Amino acid sequence: MTDEPISDEPASFDVTDSALVYEGAVWNVRRDTVAYGDGSMVREYIDHTGAVAVYAEDDEGRVLVIQQYRHPVHLRDWELPAGLLDKPGEDHLVAAQRELAEEADVQAETWEPLVHYNTSSGGSNEFIEVFRARGVTATSSAFEREAEEADIVVRWVPRAEVLEGIFDGRIHNSALIVAALAVDALERG
Repeated sequence: MTDEPISDEPASFDVTDSALVYEGAVWNVRRDTVAYGDGSMVREYIDHTGAVAVYAEDDEGRVLVIQQYRHPVHLRDWELPAGLLDKPGEDHLVAAQRELAEEADVQAETWEPLVHYNTSSGGSNEFIEVFRARGVTATSSAFEREAEEADIVVRWVPRAEVLEGIFDGRIHNSALIVAALAVDALERG
């Protein structure tokens, strides 16, 4: 038994074959054959660009959440402003700042990394980096939204209400859950 803190370990095995099984509008499905142990295994997964999300707070400790339709889960879920890292080479903080302005028409004065996690390590290579933003003010103009973003609802909610919604099973969005629990843990010390 080791006394070192628990930590994921980087691991890589030879990919002997990799095929694009499906090319989608947002992301793709990939099938890899991987040399593993004395044999090989085939794994299919969502090949994702990655994403950023923003846990924005106001001076009263309320959290900015948005509600929008998410087809795969058939919900208008409450979530953090977020978006894909689909611009090659874009800095993650710059992407987060852009998404906050585009989805909620606000900007923030201070930014810090909050948490970085994998959404489903058995089925996707997607990582989300969540930033904590404070000193929030309105942008000078509203962003024109389309598709599922056209009817976004923006709301400021007390952190306690978000936590209650998580534990009551009324909130399901992983980025909102992870970020709210991380901030609560940080604030409790």
